[in-house]
Amino acid sequence: MIYLDNRSGEELPLEEYEKLAEFVLEQEAWDSRDGAWCPSFASKAGTASPVPPVPAHELSISLVDLEEMHALNREYRGIDAPTDVLAFENDDELLGDVVVCPAVAREHAQDFDSSFAGEMALMLTHGILHLLGYDHINDADAEVMEARENELLKLWEAG
Repeated sequence: MIYLDNRSGEELPLEEYEKLAEFVLEQEAWDSRDGAWCPSFASKAGTASPVPPVPAHELSISLVDLEEMHALNREYRGIDAPTDVLAFENDDELLGDVVVCPAVAREHAQDFDSSFAGEMALMLTHGILHLLGYDHINDADAEVMEARENELLKLWEAG
């Protein structure tokens, strides 16, 4: 189940974000190329069984304004500025929380000559992948995570 909370003050396509989140979770649970169980999801779920436990599918997504994102980034990362996306792992009842700031995504769309919709999809996918064990602490991990983001977004767009 996806819990979506829009506190951004913007009118946004929430149903589309929910569908994207479900898509990413489904794609990560099963490797679409050969039907193999995805190690990152199995690791997070604590099992190598072919069916992820139901709680692993529960995800909270919050869309927040600049002020709230700034406060969260300062409190949890010690960075006194807003950011685009934060991911917080949770207990066994919930995979975690993804917090996205549409205002920052809009700025990124201008800065990187992309679309707002594309940036929001990237940020949401990025946050979910963090909860599933992906990271970008070093260059090798960053390459793996970016490649998976690109693969998932291409599949989503082709969908």
